[in-house]
This record gives sequence, C-alpha cells and structure tokens, in this order.
Amino acid sequence: MSPSLPRRTFTALALAAPLTAALPGVAFAEEPSTLAGAPDPFPVPDTSSCEVDPATPKREFRAMWIASVVNIDWPRAAGLDEQSLKADYRAWLDLAEKLNHNAVVVQIRPTADAFWPSAYEPWSEWLTGKRDGVGPGWDPVAWMVAETHARNLEFHAWFNPYRVSMPAVSGGAGGDVTKLAPNHPVQQHPDWAVAYPVGNASTRLYYNPGIPEVRAFVQDAIMDAVTKYDLDGVHFDDYFYPYPASGQDFGDEATFAAHGAGWATKADWRRNNIDLLIQEMSQKVREAKPWVKFGVSPFGIWRNKAADPLGSETNGTQSYDANFADTRKWVKEGWLDYIVPQVYWNIGFAVADYGKLVPWWADVVAGTQCQLYIGQADYKISAAGQPAAWFDPAEMGKHIALNRSLPEVDGSIHFSAKDVKANRLGATDLYAAAYYSRPSLPPALERVAAKPMIPPVITHLRREAGGVRLQWLAPGNEGRPFDDPTSFAIYRYEGRDPLPEPCDLADAALLVGTVRGTSYLDTTAVAGTAYTYVVTALDRVWHESAPGIGRFTIN
Repeated sequence: MSPSLPRRTFTALALAAPLTAALPGVAFAEEPSTLAGAPDPFPVPDTSSCEVDPATPKREFRAMWIASVVNIDWPRAAGLDEQSLKADYRAWLDLAEKLNHNAVVVQIRPTADAFWPSAYEPWSEWLTGKRDGVGPGWDPVAWMVAETHARNLEFHAWFNPYRVSMPAVSGGAGGDVTKLAPNHPVQQHPDWAVAYPVGNASTRLYYNPGIPEVRAFVQDAIMDAVTKYDLDGVHFDDYFYPYPASGQDFGDEATFAAHGAGWATKADWRRNNIDLLIQEMSQKVREAKPWVKFGVSPFGIWRNKAADPLGSETNGTQSYDANFADTRKWVKEGWLDYIVPQVYWNIGFAVADYGKLVPWWADVVAGTQCQLYIGQADYKISAAGQPAAWFDPAEMGKHIALNRSLPEVDGSIHFSAKDVKANRLGATDLYAAAYYSRPSLPPALERVAAKPMIPPVITHLRREAGGVRLQWLAPGNEGRPFDDPTSFAIYRYEGRDPLPEPCDLADAALLVGTVRGTSYLDTTAVAGTAYTYVVTALDRVWHESAPGIGRFTIN
C-alpha cells in the first residue's frame, strides 16, 4: 500500500490454489493453452463487485494527438535533421509519461504522403521540407514505434484518408496538381483528385471517394504501414468528404453519374462510399493483424435531434450530412474498435453541450464492443474568442469527471500535443494532478478473447541506489504470438503479505507502472519502508493475468 492508503478490508475472493504452481522449482505438466476445454489453471480473480476508488481507475485510455500537418506538433519544422527530430519526439514521450498517458496518436500520413518509405505515396513535405518525393535517409516510423514501445506506450498511427494537399497559404500545393511531388499518384492519375473549395485561399486537393480505384488505393497505402510496422492502432481523423464551403458542392457529379447507379440521392451514395471505406479498412486490418485496433475520430455531432429522432440535443454541423460519415452506423455495425468524437465544446455550450453530447455517445456505444474515448479541445483553453468556460482552468477536469461518471466512456485524447505542453492557465497541471495521478492500463480489446497466461514469478528483489529493482520470469503461451505476455504491471503495497486480496488490485491505487521486459526499477520506493511487490502479465491487447506470488523487500 502507498503510505496514504490504508490496506483494504473488502470481502475478497481467494486467489486460485493453482497459483502456487508458479513458484520456482515447480514444473508444469502441460502449458495451459494445450489443455483444450480444460479450466484455466490461473483464473483471473473476479473484481466486478469490488469497491474501487473512482479517482484511480485501473483502465482508462489517455493520449494526445501529435499532429504533423503544417508542422503543428512534430516535426516542429520541416527539414530538420535526424538528431533534432528524434530529440523532439523523445520530448513528447517524456511529456506523455509525465502525465501518465498510455498511448500517443501520431499523424504519419497527413496529405496522401508518408513518414515512412511507402510503396505507394511520396515522402511527406512536412518531414523533409521539400515536395520532391526524396526521403530523409532513415525510417522515422520504424524508429518512433520502437521508441514508443520501449516506454510501453501504445503507438496509434494516424492517417488522413483522402486529403491530398493543404492550401497554398499554409505552404501546401493548394489546388495545383503540378505542384505535388513528381512521384505523387495524382500526377499519374489527375482524375483521382478534386480541388475544393474552388477559387479561394483555402483550396485543397482531395482524393475522390466515389472512385472505387481510389478507395482501394487509399486502403493499400495505409495497409503498407500496417504490414510493415508494429502498430497498436490505425486511426482516422474527421476528414472524409471535405467540410462544405458556402455555395459550393464537391465536384463529383461525373463520378456519381458513372458509379451512382441505384442510389436515389448523391448524399446516400456518398455515405455508402465512406461506409465501404470504413468496413473494408476494418476487415483488412483485422485479417492482417487481429490485435491492431481500428478507430475513427469524427466531428462530435452525428445528427441533431431536430433532423433525426436518434440524434443528440445539439444544433450544429452534422457529420452525417457534412462529411457523409454515418459514424453511429459504424459503431452499431461493429466496424470500429474505438471511436473518438471530437466533443470540442464546453459544458453548458448551447449549440453543443459537452454535458449532453457525451452521454449521447455513451448511449450509442452501449451494448457494443466499440470503446468510447472523447476528443478533448486543449487548444481552446484561454484562446481568444472562446466562451468564458475555457478561461476556467478547471473546465477540462470537469470533462474528465463527467466521463468517469459514465461507465461507457473509456478515456480521452487531447488535441494537440503543443497545447497540452503549453499548460495555459495551469490547466494541464490541474487536470493531471486530479485525474491522471496514477498510471492506468488501456482498456482491453474485447474483440480478441483473453487466453490463459501464467502469472509472472518474481526472482530478484533488491534495493539499489536509485530505488528497488525487480526481476521476474514470465513463461510464454503456445498458439497465437500476441497471446504471450507483451508487458507487465507492477503493483506495490506496504507491509509483507505475498497474497494480495483481489480487490486490492481492482483499481490503480497500488499500480506503480508498466514495462516491457522482465525488469523494473521502482524509483518512488521510500528507503526504510517495507513493501510487497506483485507483478501481472499483460498480453498485446491488455488482457491481464492473475497476479503472481508477491515478494517483499528486506530492510
């Protein structure tokens, strides 16, 4: 137990007797996974009836978006050398660890380009500083994934599906195909792109979602990264069909004439095009790597109740009609592992009240396997022109508190990294201290069933100059490789008791941290205090084993 938390006295289930088989020197007749139909010899204790501290949830997704387009977060400028890029990215991971985040969402395909040596699209100008398709001489995605996993953070690769360019005023190619990299697919297929809106400073190029070959190409370009790298998630943002410009329609009339047979309206046809993108992308990711999560971060309003009785009590832009993104359908059809609606409004905002919209989304995901994270607008904190609520340093904390009152809400992603770092009004420090004070495990991926895992066995426990060093053994499982332990959770409590009660580990009050590998240095241990340590195994999708036998320090 930590010094401020007394040992719990909840009525608890006893740990399963076979757990003692994990002690050194005791051999197993068979690996658990080979016992087809046999009961799990190491059952995970049932903690569903435990009293838990809502201030320290054991599972909560916590992340920030790291945006690359127009160099919002990383890279901070185009054309930086490898050493600077790596130092800057490590600094973002340092911030994530400081805030007890357990993931980062990194934009690696912002404008139909790539931060890796893609077989389909050119190197990103936001990385190299040039629109010539020439690479930097190293593989940033391979390095970032390895660096992120070394800290046991998830790496969610963020892809913008259809955007090809940014406006010329932002340093992009605008609507001019000839200004794209010479090896850009649109140079070979100019008919694949649509400039929108036309005739103003915000003109961009977009892949045309209504062309089947374009949809297949985009999926292939993304799957190139999925197959090459050890990603934890494939993440889409809110740009499908572009947000409408006043007085202009997206220029796909000829495409509708060619491919829209059988559809009564162009709007329904467009929605079907995006449905197909999501459904097919989900299937491809799951077939290639079942443990990789597929998630989307749409605009926060699906439909207003005035337009659809199933909609939310809002009166704003509707993604169903503006982006032709039927996000509610994607959840109900089971195509998504998680959804992150961008609920970028304050509690009490009349047009879209965070306090009403988040419960609406909670109702949407209820009864599905789709996890719900909320996109948080850290960029609005103390920003000029925002409502008064954004000048209250406690506003973001109120959002997280409301989320935790709804069991369907599984966490938050903050936009964006530079705004989290800015800590305007001290708001980041405030919500981190109040709500992210302890580590937390990401929610387990329910779509992938848990398999038996042998509890880790602590083999060494000793005090060092920097703290207490633990080492353990963790046998693997037969069968699917992602059933093997990927990382480990370390729990600590005061006193000497090798068998924690199950409810002791039901929240994160005793969770010290997680790690990849079989060694951990607890730098927060107080010299002269007797502790018991317990380690559990976590598979690739965060299912947790039963705890191993605890081992305690000797003063």
